[in-house]
Amino acid sequence: MAITALRTPDARFAGLPGYAFAPHYRDDLPGYAGLRMHYLDEGAGNARVALCLHGQPTWSYLYRKMIGGLVDAGYRVVAPDMFGFGRSDKPAEEAVYTFDFHRDSLMALIRALDLRRITLVCQDWGGLLGLTIPMEMADRFEALLIMNTTLASGDRPLTKGFLDWRAWNNANPDMAVGRLMARACPQLSPAEAAAYDAPFPDATYKAGVRRFPNLVPDRPDAGGAAISRKARDWWRNDYSGTTAMVIGMTDPVLGPVVMEDMRQTIRNCPAPVELAAAGHFVQEWGEDVLKGALPLLK
Repeated sequence: MAITALRTPDARFAGLPGYAFAPHYRDDLPGYAGLRMHYLDEGAGNARVALCLHGQPTWSYLYRKMIGGLVDAGYRVVAPDMFGFGRSDKPAEEAVYTFDFHRDSLMALIRALDLRRITLVCQDWGGLLGLTIPMEMADRFEALLIMNTTLASGDRPLTKGFLDWRAWNNANPDMAVGRLMARACPQLSPAEAAAYDAPFPDATYKAGVRRFPNLVPDRPDAGGAAISRKARDWWRNDYSGTTAMVIGMTDPVLGPVVMEDMRQTIRNCPAPVELAAAGHFVQEWGEDVLKGALPLLK
């Protein structure tokens, strides 16, 4: 059955500050007929790949301060917009968005582009989803740069910070994304904050944004919970790559306590890089992220 989806007009992405990157699209992902996924692809020819996965309510714009530095460090940077976000198509019905819908689409893109020697760069839902993928494609992944995220395994109580966020999200179906980002990242210019609104002309485009907090596995049999527990075991027992962890220390939801738990989960994870001023959207402190992380990934 065809999925009804919206496509944000290209004009809304014109002239966004710091985002002079050429768009790339795939509309042939198996299982996603009729849907077009957007991704950035910079540094062609570099041997290693940095697969940069965003979360909610952001999109690949979040990585603009890191892309140039990663390319200069020898990475091909691939930064997709998940369905429902950025320049990717946005299914109109919230029920379309499930844990597996998003996870499978990311895996389909990795296969379609035949990405190898991947460093997974993840934060927020980029981690909740992305951290479940390398165990399925271990021959394609070699390193991890993890920022404020977790594995939601459904066998632990959710934090009060997250429950408060989910309640707020559900009470604000037309979330003012730009205003939220401006509060979370006070260094943003008005034009940068407004760029986070570009994908969403109105509330009908925000089904994917609204849906994400309600997809966090909150019980053992929730969608994504079992695969997240399997991934937790894999990172603890089988992962053999290199890791850099960067923590935005003022994050009230996925901050130091959650990230210390992740450090204990990831085999041979070194001491984290702690960014005292950074919050949840750590990539907005991208230069500092790379300064701390890149030496650990060599």
